[in-house]
Amino acid sequence: MKHLPLFHDITQSRWLIVGGGIVAGRRAQLILSAGGQFDLVALAASDSIVAHCQQCDGVVSIRAWQPSDLNGDYQFVIAATDDAEVNRQIAEQCKSKHIAVNVATDASLCDFTFPATIDRDPLTIAVSSGTASPILARLLSERIDALVPAGYGELARLVKKFRPKVRAAIESGAQRKHFWEKVLLGGVAENVFSGKMEAAEQLLEETLRQPDEQLKHGEVYLIGAGPGDPDLLTFRAFRLLQQADVVLYDRLVSKNILQQVNQNAELVYVGKQRSHHSVPQPSINQRLLDFALNGKRVARLKGGDPFIFGRGGEEIELLAEHRIPFQVVPGITAASGCASYSGIPLTHRDHAQSVRFVTGQLQDGTVDLPWEDLVSDNQTLVIYMGLNGLPVIAKQLIAHGLSPDTPAALIEQGTTVSQKVYTASLSDLPSLIEKQTIAPPTLMIIGSVVSLHKTLHWFEPPTDNEDSAPSIGHR
Repeated sequence: MKHLPLFHDITQSRWLIVGGGIVAGRRAQLILSAGGQFDLVALAASDSIVAHCQQCDGVVSIRAWQPSDLNGDYQFVIAATDDAEVNRQIAEQCKSKHIAVNVATDASLCDFTFPATIDRDPLTIAVSSGTASPILARLLSERIDALVPAGYGELARLVKKFRPKVRAAIESGAQRKHFWEKVLLGGVAENVFSGKMEAAEQLLEETLRQPDEQLKHGEVYLIGAGPGDPDLLTFRAFRLLQQADVVLYDRLVSKNILQQVNQNAELVYVGKQRSHHSVPQPSINQRLLDFALNGKRVARLKGGDPFIFGRGGEEIELLAEHRIPFQVVPGITAASGCASYSGIPLTHRDHAQSVRFVTGQLQDGTVDLPWEDLVSDNQTLVIYMGLNGLPVIAKQLIAHGLSPDTPAALIEQGTTVSQKVYTASLSDLPSLIEKQTIAPPTLMIIGSVVSLHKTLHWFEPPTDNEDSAPSIGHR
């Protein structure tokens, strides 16, 4: 490590900036935001940098730089002119006077650099490439910025407010460390991130009154993993997966999404297949409770959205009964994700003004749906878990008035690199699955909007007979 990262209090420091262009302006803004004061020397200067200098009571000198300009009591100098030779001379003079200098045009002359920063005042995150590639550092900081909730600043202020109380209540340093780790990775932090500051303070007060009792139990995160593409995970889902101690996941969670999980977490497979439940639902509910009662942070990772045919409500009922803290993180449901990746808008002014989600298999394994309610003009019908009952579904919909020519689609492995889209008329759909090897997870979309697939799909490979061949698209 060539550059040692340090955070310097510059509120009592004086700076000199030589140059009045874009780079100098950026440096000036950073110095001003951190409470520093600077003087400015430049042949020409933008209105903004002059305003910044005047705001901190600095002196503006519109002229060429002179060596005597360094006679002031400066701790830091920024050489940011458009003349490399002038910048070199400034650097040499600074080094002879033992003044730290930053040179915009030559990293080798710099005593210090400006990292790319993520500001969550009073929390600051800095990324530096050590002058190798400032652009790379900036791009990386932008990624980090997107993953760090804005509420981390408020969380830091809350911790500062409560630190004296915690120190007075918990004598042991090791116990205080454990206390803060549980608080900062638990409900207090999540309340802050959600903007519920009053609830966060109240929970922290309650935890502090009985720290041993409050902290012995864990919590559960019911997380929607989306239909398969890890890029569709929400920021909150990613953050909670990174801090989970145990992750219970089902069959619909892709390997790419599991790669986003904390590497030290215990992975527990509780997948279910049609007509074969390797772990019965009551056992899954009990496992969530048992892990939480043992103080674990438990992530229940479910394909799609946990509250749309995901039995998420059943899983948190037991937790609520035992007063185990939990939170539900919505996921992109398969209907939305698969339709978008297939170029099938679920609603469209010219095709459908409503959309209906149904499951193709009832709790008792039958396919006895409210057929009259499902047959409606200008409506898109999305059927989850309907592959096995497709012949019955098609027959009943047609029998209850839906046109046999209604466009329909089957989307296999939706949103993943293995996605395939099969389209046909409703009457031809059952014979289509007899000719193709189609396996779950597969989503069915029925309605006029399916006709837009060929126009709006990301990529549609050509077929030998475009008029008669089923549409099979690959993402």
